[in-house]
Amino acid sequence: MNNILIILLVFSGTATFSQEYKVSYALFDGVIIGGYVDHGAFLNFTGPNLNATCRHSKFIFGMLPSLRFKKDHGTPKNAFVTPNLGIGCTYIYKMWAAQSACYYNGKTATENGQWHIGLGVGLRLNGFNKKK
Repeated sequence: MNNILIILLVFSGTATFSQEYKVSYALFDGVIIGGYVDHGAFLNFTGPNLNATCRHSKFIFGMLPSLRFKKDHGTPKNAFVTPNLGIGCTYIYKMWAAQSACYYNGKTATENGQWHIGLGVGLRLNGFNKKK
């Protein structure tokens, strides 16, 4: 919780010193990301978030509604595609995006519940509509 407060203070502090920084929140940013986490893949879209914009760059911290793709080798088997909610940071430059996402795998009979960190790249869909 303290880390979140520190991040918020850093972003809000930079917004007060310069006219070029903008801090806001959004329900959806039009970003689609594909990536790798925990021996599987994910496809996510940025959800509710806090973001800071500076010229062509945008920093996002928020929730990541996702589809996770992972083959289950156990018995009984889970579905190959499962919905999931992650949390993470996204950096956008013009229309390109890079992301670090965290997903939680719940406790099972053979494994403890734990967080897994994944990395992904993608596109900002509304970046194509920007006037130059």
